[in-house]
Amino acid sequence: MTTDGSNGTEDGEYEANFRDNVFSHSAEMPEGTPRVSGIEFNDYKDRDMTVAEMVNHMTNVGYQATAVAEAARIIDIMKSWKQSNLSDRPDHKHEIFLGYTSNLVSSGLRSTLRYLVEHRHVTCIVSTAGGIEEDIIKCLAPTYRSTFHTNDAALRASHINRIGNLRVPNNNYLAFEDWLNPILGKMLDEQESSKEAWLTHRDKLRSTALSTKKPLPIIEDDSLRWTPSTFISRLGAEIANPTSICYWAHKNSIPIFCPALTDGSIGDMLAQFTIRSRNRAKGAVLDIDVTRDIDKLNMISRNAEMYNRKMGAVILGGGMVKHHIMNCCLQGGGADAAVYINTAQEFDGSDAGARPSEAVSWGKLKEGAESVKVFGEAT
Repeated sequence: MTTDGSNGTEDGEYEANFRDNVFSHSAEMPEGTPRVSGIEFNDYKDRDMTVAEMVNHMTNVGYQATAVAEAARIIDIMKSWKQSNLSDRPDHKHEIFLGYTSNLVSSGLRSTLRYLVEHRHVTCIVSTAGGIEEDIIKCLAPTYRSTFHTNDAALRASHINRIGNLRVPNNNYLAFEDWLNPILGKMLDEQESSKEAWLTHRDKLRSTALSTKKPLPIIEDDSLRWTPSTFISRLGAEIANPTSICYWAHKNSIPIFCPALTDGSIGDMLAQFTIRSRNRAKGAVLDIDVTRDIDKLNMISRNAEMYNRKMGAVILGGGMVKHHIMNCCLQGGGADAAVYINTAQEFDGSDAGARPSEAVSWGKLKEGAESVKVFGEAT
């Protein structure tokens, strides 16, 4: 026994257990495992560091810095695909889908998105209604930067709308309404004129068939039918402003798909326009066909599989745009690469929160595809 009454043998066992639990020897790290490292700013004391150098150094920083660097690496891979699109071979025309939510167009990131479209870095876009109208509105009036913390009731009294730490005067939407309504009228007139021309042509063919006692021909309805993507292209043509995403999408024949086109100011104006147009002769309304657009979007994916093209997805934000793109990729056997950037978590089972690996289980992303999710806000 020791002087304090404890058992020396027990003390020895405690010490041995302590060493085993706390100071146990680790296994060797697999060969080639990267070591954590940061940016050595002393290497750049005589010159400025480039963005490419900074992102490259983030590779082994850890956490979301590593995810950002990985996203850049994967996007570089997609860029190499697009460079091969210069070939006339159909199997070289690879596809890159870009998705973004409306808040990103409200922010200054709009100019980056516009650059990608202006220089044809993407095949097509999926966005929300806000992603369309905010782009057009910014051609008509500015959005302002402020703070997150404010008196929202006072803003409401002043008819100033808040998007996070951004401010949008309600006059911006009034300017948008003044700009859009005449265009809606022209689009409705074009739709109805095309329909009348087709009906006249159909009746003439039927009359000829009856008078000659020949079988009635099959007459396909080729009259004008608007879809969300052709509607958005028309807005791009009408705004004719080189700061606009929609303008460059129209100019470069890059379709912008928006299955939720009515979920925003555009929807409010379409609803009001429909009420007014019902009072016109024959009660005509502007028809916008979503079905044709989903076929058009899915055809990009199906053709990619048929012609052995690669598919990549860059999706900023979650919700509808994320699901719409990845579900489209399912039609063509799954995307070959994907980069997600959003703040959503997967514990609630939401599509927004799902990591790329979950898309593999659905066949939306190929097994072994290059992919990463950056847990962060895209700006």
